[in-house]
Amino acid sequence: MYSSLRNAFACLSLFVLVFALSVTGRPATFLEDFKITWSDSHIKQIDRGRAIQLILDRNSGCGFASKRQYLFGRVSMKIKLIPGDSAGTVTAFYMNSNTDTIRDELDFEFLGNRTGQPYTVQTNIYARGKGNREQRINLWFDPAADFHTYTLLWNHRHIVFYVDDVPVRVYKNNEAKGIPFPKLQPMGVYSTLWEADNWATRGGLEKIDWSKAPFYAYYKDFDIEGCPVPGPSNCASNPSNWWEGTAYQLLSPLEARKYKWVRMNHMIYDYCTDKSRFPVTPPECVAGY
Repeated sequence: MYSSLRNAFACLSLFVLVFALSVTGRPATFLEDFKITWSDSHIKQIDRGRAIQLILDRNSGCGFASKRQYLFGRVSMKIKLIPGDSAGTVTAFYMNSNTDTIRDELDFEFLGNRTGQPYTVQTNIYARGKGNREQRINLWFDPAADFHTYTLLWNHRHIVFYVDDVPVRVYKNNEAKGIPFPKLQPMGVYSTLWEADNWATRGGLEKIDWSKAPFYAYYKDFDIEGCPVPGPSNCASNPSNWWEGTAYQLLSPLEARKYKWVRMNHMIYDYCTDKSRFPVTPPECVAGY
């Protein structure tokens, strides 16, 4: 019996080791997974690195990036956005392949606004170098009053953008219909806080009020669960990865209802219906979300 227990423990230990080598993921301190890429004087660590403050002033914005790239998985962060008059500012959380001509990218861009107006979230997707897939929603809460969780789920079936537990954007894999889908290039995780008053708020009509500076955004609970690259070559194609499971290949009935609610009540722009930009409906729009 003792020998059987010992063998079982050895097998369990080996499983844990193999899993740890193939998939990374746990809420981390900032410097475990990330590095500052732009203006280190404008990013402050809080709570022994478990949270950070991003600063935008007349001198500079700032940005950070993951130390590694990943191929499929889930990335989430809790963010508290700029309070008050944030017009002209953009807080971005995104994944990017860091390639020029054939870029893959998944974007959350939080567009500031005048005090009392709702925050707008713009999402965009680049697949094999093609972007221009913008959608915008107005958030149904004040994202500057508290932290909320923003998540990118990326597997072989689809990409889902979540705000807390609410899906706000779905991009299906329709490669069978000749539509590109990001699956070949690993992507890093990035975030920036910057001034973009030429387009961010009401198409650039509302300019940044520097008398309100400095502007602050806060991040915590950095969580990356995915296949690191470089890493085990079979990780990205492993159907046993949890994010490839049946429960994550389609929206659940509850998620589908929430998604429909967002699109009916909070969507303010969809490139799929913008005939001035796209007289011919883009093929992924015809294929369905």
